[in-house]
Amino acid sequence: MSGQGKSGATAFSVRRLGAGEESVLADLNALFAREFDDAEAYASSPPRTDYLASLLRDECFVALVAMDGERLIGGLVAYGLRKFEQERTEIYIYDLAVVAQRRREGIATGLIEALKPIARGLGAWVIFVQADHGDEPAIALYEGLGVREDVLHFDIPVS
Repeated sequence: MSGQGKSGATAFSVRRLGAGEESVLADLNALFAREFDDAEAYASSPPRTDYLASLLRDECFVALVAMDGERLIGGLVAYGLRKFEQERTEIYIYDLAVVAQRRREGIATGLIEALKPIARGLGAWVIFVQADHGDEPAIALYEGLGVREDVLHFDIPVS
């Protein structure tokens, strides 16, 4: 998929990462660390190459990158959650970021639009995403694409 920025001047392409692209997935992780200003979560213990390779082989793991030529300018990571109550899947967008100087060009929307046919191919009936209170740009993006549900999120420690 390719797209143009809202001004019509800036082109970008979106593609799904596949086998052998572990280094690009590592670059996406570094982009998330920078853009979320969260080196602790994204850079303190980067995954091994074989771990990234196993993710890229999993059809329910989706990593999309937005590129300006050879330059990584954004990305999205989503997971397919296979359901038991019906034979269907839900797609959860876990991370989505665009480099600061390229925001408001339609790149995030382009990433989500590129996810839709992949979701259909996985038998998904919905894509869902969370946004933090106060993250108005993300909230505005998601409200423009779907229906808002106000829910509570709880982290339950495993130890």
